Amino acid sequence: MRTTLLLAMALIAPSPAALSGPSEQTYRKTLDQPQPIQGYPCAKGYAWFYAGGRLKRCTIASDIIFGTVAVPAQSIIQLLEDGQPQYAMMVRNTLVNGLPCAGGGPLGPGEGATTELYPSGKLKGCFLTQNQIVQGVPCARGGIHYAMTGNDVPIEFYESGKLKSCLLTADHNSQHSGNTFEQGP
Repeated sequence: MRTTLLLAMALIAPSPAALSGPSEQTYRKTLDQPQPIQGYPCAKGYAWFYAGGRLKRCTIASDIIFGTVAVPAQSIIQLLEDGQPQYAMMVRNTLVNGLPCAGGGPLGPGEGATTELYPSGKLKGCFLTQNQIVQGVPCARGGIHYAMTGNDVPIEFYESGKLKSCLLTADHNSQHSGNTFEQGP
């Protein structure tokens, strides 16, 4: 059971190396005290940097707005090399644009679900903590608790904010419950 749980967690929350490009060089630094880095309040502990010295990832010491998303203290943020938002790993379940997105994890936010952002900072996707009607579509919750059943499909949006895809909890138009809903921009 433990091996299955660890595998499921790895599938939901890929390691920083898995999200990096093949030639990307990064390094880790230990912060002895909380400190602002490139405008982000990084907490005491580890912070990761790109080879050029720009911040890649850190746990935040206080609540922030990351792109257009309110991220609670003790969550993990990750930036692209150009400094734009990539994703946040929330310390707890958090409302994002009115949607209940999954956060936390058995071993902390670093082992939980991600809330992905476009480089513009707009919401790209997350795992819902409860079934919810989104833009008229019945979307399913997902995340670690559903990974073993295959129902771990995140809800995804286009950069415009229009729903892109989700797992259906009920029949919708010509699509059936349990299937993935997808629509064009």
